[in-house]
Amino acid sequence: MSIPVVRAETFYLPPPARHPEDWSQIPPAQRVFRWAEHRQQRRLVPPAGFILGQQAFARINHNRWVADCLCGSAQVVTPADPRMACTECGLGWIRLVFPEDVAAVEASVAGLLPHERNWWHDDDPAWDRPAAAEDEDQELVALVAETAAAAGLVVGTPRSSLSPAIEEASR
Repeated sequence: MSIPVVRAETFYLPPPARHPEDWSQIPPAQRVFRWAEHRQQRRLVPPAGFILGQQAFARINHNRWVADCLCGSAQVVTPADPRMACTECGLGWIRLVFPEDVAAVEASVAGLLPHERNWWHDDDPAWDRPAAAEDEDQELVALVAETAAAAGLVVGTPRSSLSPAIEEASR
Protein backbone atom coordinates (compact mmCIF):
# COMPACT_ATOMS: atom_id res chain seq x y z
CA MET A 1 0.00 0.00 0.00
CA SER A 2 1.42 3.35 -1.04
CA ILE A 3 1.56 6.35 1.25
CA PRO A 4 -0.57 9.10 -0.35
CA VAL A 5 0.81 12.57 -1.05
CA VAL A 6 -0.19 14.85 1.84
CA ARG A 7 -2.72 17.60 1.11
CA ALA A 8 -4.01 20.49 3.19
CA GLU A 9 -7.19 18.66 4.20
CA THR A 10 -5.16 15.82 5.76
CA PHE A 11 -2.36 18.00 7.19
CA TYR A 12 -4.25 20.86 8.85
CA LEU A 13 -6.35 19.00 11.41
CA PRO A 14 -7.99 20.15 14.65
CA PRO A 15 -6.03 19.72 17.90
CA PRO A 16 -6.21 16.21 19.41
CA ALA A 17 -8.73 17.30 22.07
CA ARG A 18 -11.23 18.24 19.31
CA HIS A 19 -13.23 15.90 17.12
CA PRO A 20 -11.46 15.27 13.77
CA GLU A 21 -14.55 16.47 11.89
CA ASP A 22 -14.67 19.85 13.70
CA TRP A 23 -13.00 21.58 10.76
CA SER A 24 -14.84 19.67 8.03
CA GLN A 25 -16.95 22.73 7.15
CA ILE A 26 -13.87 24.95 6.68
CA PRO A 27 -12.54 25.01 3.10
CA PRO A 28 -9.15 23.24 2.95
CA ALA A 29 -7.22 26.38 1.95
CA GLN A 30 -8.55 28.22 5.02
CA ARG A 31 -7.68 25.49 7.53
CA VAL A 32 -4.09 26.74 7.68
CA PHE A 33 -5.42 29.84 9.48
CA ARG A 34 -7.16 27.78 12.19
CA TRP A 35 -4.12 25.51 12.48
CA ALA A 36 -1.69 28.44 12.83
CA GLU A 37 -4.00 30.18 15.34
CA HIS A 38 -3.94 27.13 17.57
CA ARG A 39 -0.19 26.58 17.36
CA GLN A 40 0.95 30.21 17.47
CA GLN A 41 -1.71 31.33 19.95
CA ARG A 42 -2.57 34.45 17.95
CA ARG A 43 -5.66 35.52 16.05
CA LEU A 44 -5.41 35.20 12.27
CA VAL A 45 -8.16 36.35 9.95
CA PRO A 46 -8.19 34.98 6.39
CA PRO A 47 -8.20 37.71 3.73
CA ALA A 48 -11.47 38.68 2.07
CA GLY A 49 -10.48 38.73 -1.60
CA PHE A 50 -8.10 37.59 -4.30
CA ILE A 51 -5.05 39.45 -5.55
CA LEU A 52 -5.61 39.66 -9.27
CA GLY A 53 -2.78 38.68 -11.57
CA GLN A 54 -0.83 36.78 -8.90
CA GLN A 55 -0.28 33.05 -8.93
CA ALA A 56 2.03 30.47 -7.42
CA PHE A 57 2.95 26.99 -8.56
CA ALA A 58 2.11 24.02 -6.38
CA ARG A 59 4.75 21.32 -6.15
CA ILE A 60 5.34 18.07 -4.34
CA ASN A 61 8.06 18.50 -1.74
CA HIS A 62 8.95 15.46 0.37
CA ASN A 63 5.50 13.95 -0.26
CA ARG A 64 3.50 17.13 0.48
CA TRP A 65 1.73 19.46 -1.93
CA VAL A 66 3.23 22.85 -1.04
CA ALA A 67 3.32 26.37 -2.45
CA ASP A 68 5.58 29.29 -1.60
CA CYS A 69 4.55 32.82 -0.74
CA LEU A 70 6.46 35.78 -2.14
CA CYS A 71 7.77 36.42 1.40
CA GLY A 72 9.51 33.04 1.51
CA SER A 73 6.98 31.27 3.72
CA ALA A 74 5.32 28.11 2.44
CA GLN A 75 2.30 26.02 3.30
CA VAL A 76 0.71 22.70 2.51
CA VAL A 77 -1.93 23.14 -0.21
CA THR A 78 -4.48 21.03 -2.06
CA PRO A 79 -5.78 20.70 -5.60
CA ALA A 80 -9.28 20.46 -4.09
CA ASP A 81 -9.07 24.19 -3.17
CA PRO A 82 -6.35 25.70 -5.44
CA ARG A 83 -5.59 28.95 -3.61
CA MET A 84 -3.43 30.17 -0.77
CA ALA A 85 -3.03 33.19 1.45
CA CYS A 86 -0.04 33.75 3.67
CA THR A 87 -0.33 33.45 7.44
CA GLU A 88 3.06 35.14 7.86
CA CYS A 89 3.02 38.33 5.75
CA GLY A 90 -0.73 38.62 5.19
CA LEU A 91 -0.62 38.29 1.40
CA GLY A 92 -4.20 37.89 0.16
CA TRP A 93 -5.58 34.92 -1.72
CA ILE A 94 -3.68 33.98 -4.85
CA ARG A 95 -4.45 31.32 -7.43
CA LEU A 96 -2.39 28.14 -7.36
CA VAL A 97 -1.31 26.34 -10.50
CA PHE A 98 -1.55 22.56 -10.22
CA PRO A 99 -0.83 20.06 -12.97
CA GLU A 100 -3.72 19.19 -15.26
CA ASP A 101 -3.60 15.56 -14.11
CA VAL A 102 -2.87 15.60 -10.37
CA ALA A 103 -3.46 11.85 -10.02
CA ALA A 104 -0.87 11.09 -12.71
CA VAL A 105 1.73 13.28 -11.01
CA GLU A 106 1.06 11.66 -7.65
CA ALA A 107 1.32 8.23 -9.29
CA SER A 108 4.64 9.21 -10.91
CA VAL A 109 6.26 9.69 -7.49
CA ALA A 110 4.43 6.87 -5.68
CA GLY A 111 7.25 4.38 -6.16
CA LEU A 112 9.76 6.58 -4.32
CA LEU A 113 10.32 6.81 -0.60
CA PRO A 114 8.24 9.69 0.85
CA HIS A 115 11.28 11.90 1.55
CA GLU A 116 12.39 11.48 -2.09
CA ARG A 117 9.01 12.41 -3.58
CA ASN A 118 9.57 15.75 -5.25
CA TRP A 119 7.91 17.20 -8.34
CA TRP A 120 7.88 20.66 -9.94
CA HIS A 121 5.48 22.04 -12.53
CA ASP A 122 7.14 22.42 -15.95
CA ASP A 123 6.49 26.18 -15.92
CA ASP A 124 7.66 26.75 -12.33
CA PRO A 125 10.78 28.95 -12.18
CA ALA A 126 11.43 27.89 -8.57
CA TRP A 127 14.87 28.63 -7.13
CA ASP A 128 15.18 25.12 -5.65
CA ARG A 129 14.24 23.21 -8.77
CA PRO A 130 17.04 20.79 -9.66
CA ALA A 131 18.65 20.83 -13.08
CA ALA A 132 17.62 18.03 -15.40
CA ALA A 133 19.04 14.87 -13.85
CA GLU A 134 20.13 13.49 -17.22
CA ASP A 135 22.22 16.59 -17.94
CA GLU A 136 23.89 16.44 -14.53
CA ASP A 137 24.55 12.69 -14.89
CA GLN A 138 26.11 13.09 -18.34
CA GLU A 139 28.31 15.95 -17.13
CA LEU A 140 29.45 13.92 -14.12
CA VAL A 141 30.20 10.83 -16.23
CA ALA A 142 32.22 12.94 -18.68
CA LEU A 143 34.15 14.62 -15.84
CA VAL A 144 34.97 11.30 -14.14
CA ALA A 145 36.05 9.73 -17.43
CA GLU A 146 38.24 12.72 -18.29
CA THR A 147 39.85 12.78 -14.84
CA ALA A 148 40.42 9.04 -14.87
CA ALA A 149 41.92 9.10 -18.36
CA ALA A 150 44.30 11.88 -17.33
CA ALA A 151 45.42 9.73 -14.40
CA GLY A 152 45.76 6.62 -16.57
CA LEU A 153 42.89 4.84 -14.84
CA VAL A 154 40.20 2.64 -16.33
CA VAL A 155 36.72 3.58 -15.14
CA GLY A 156 33.74 1.30 -14.70
CA THR A 157 35.50 -2.04 -15.04
CA PRO A 158 35.69 -4.96 -12.62
CA ARG A 159 38.71 -5.01 -10.31
CA SER A 160 40.40 -7.78 -12.29
CA SER A 161 40.44 -5.54 -15.36
CA LEU A 162 42.18 -2.62 -13.67
CA SER A 163 45.57 -1.54 -14.84
CA PRO A 164 48.48 -3.61 -13.53
CA ALA A 165 49.81 -0.63 -11.54
CA ILE A 166 46.53 -0.29 -9.62
CA GLU A 167 46.28 -4.04 -9.01
CA GLU A 168 49.84 -4.04 -7.67
CA ALA A 169 49.17 -1.03 -5.42
CA SER A 170 46.00 -2.58 -3.98
CA ARG A 171 47.79 -5.76 -2.82
